[in-house]
Amino acid sequence: MSASTPPRLLRIAAVLDRVGLSKRTMLTLVEKGAFPKPVRPSRGTVAWIEAEVDGWIRDRITERDEGRAA
Repeated sequence: MSASTPPRLLRIAAVLDRVGLSKRTMLTLVEKGAFPKPVRPSRGTVAWIEAEVDGWIRDRITERDEGRAA
C-alpha cells in the first residue's frame, strides 16, 4: 500500500470469502491473536483492513512453501 492509497476496509463476508474459513474459525483465530483484529468504523460495524488480511494470506503461503505447519 503506498502513501497515496488509503487503507480499504473489508466487511466480514468479504474476509470470509477471501480466506476460505468459517466465521467461527476466523473469530477464534482473532481471539488467539493468529488473525488480524477488526476495526470498528462505526457503532455496530466491524471490518478488517484489507492489507492485513492480504498479509495473513501471504504468511500462510510462505509457511506452505517453507514446509512449516500452520
